[in-house]
Amino acid sequence: MRTLIISDVHANLTALDAVLADAGEFSRVLCLGDLVGYGPDPNQCFERVRTLPGLQCVKGNHDAAILGEIETLAFNNEARASLAWLETELSLANRNWLSGLDELKVIGHITLAHGSPRNPVWEYILDVSTARKNMRQFETPICLVGHTHLPCIYQMEGEHLLSTRHQQMVQDEPFRLEYKSIVNPGSVGQPRDHDPRSAYMIYDDEDDSWTYHRVAYDVSQVQERILAAGLPKRHAYRLEEGW
Repeated sequence: MRTLIISDVHANLTALDAVLADAGEFSRVLCLGDLVGYGPDPNQCFERVRTLPGLQCVKGNHDAAILGEIETLAFNNEARASLAWLETELSLANRNWLSGLDELKVIGHITLAHGSPRNPVWEYILDVSTARKNMRQFETPICLVGHTHLPCIYQMEGEHLLSTRHQQMVQDEPFRLEYKSIVNPGSVGQPRDHDPRSAYMIYDDEDDSWTYHRVAYDVSQVQERILAAGLPKRHAYRLEEGW
């Protein structure tokens, strides 16, 4: 069975559709949260994701904020502006679906969280020290996270933590995870690793392999919709260079 792994769609329908087209056939989707925030297409992204086969999804920090579960003062000014706009745009049906999501899920041998297993909605895993502390917070061999928008793998070999940044993962080449691992597939809708292409991963349980992928999409089309909606200009401009 091929599993599509996505995170941080951030209301970017054009990027999401590019990933779905590029991924080919899959039987299951693991979504690591933040379907909303920043982008211009919140309802359309919900409607697309909710129909995907075998969907398992957890709640992100932007998702929690629009539900009133996180104080918006925790966000920067531009993110708050996006959330204020979203408040007027998100349909009741999509809000209700979002409210039913868990913050942490275990699916077979994989734990799902948006931020970290220790603090599923909010904590960023950006360094070896934080990753090491979180290795003790989940029982499965693998934990999938998002939130940072940076593709990355941390692996625990005995007492030694190994960090693999996206530059060291070879795009489109399958690999195996031999040790306990925290894996971040990167962002679909707002990459921040200075590569504007959408990031996602595929897990194939037939040979226990993982593959890291990137796909280009029409950034200018999304920028136009962001500006037309009156959302912060920075949310449009940053998509060009992936920051």
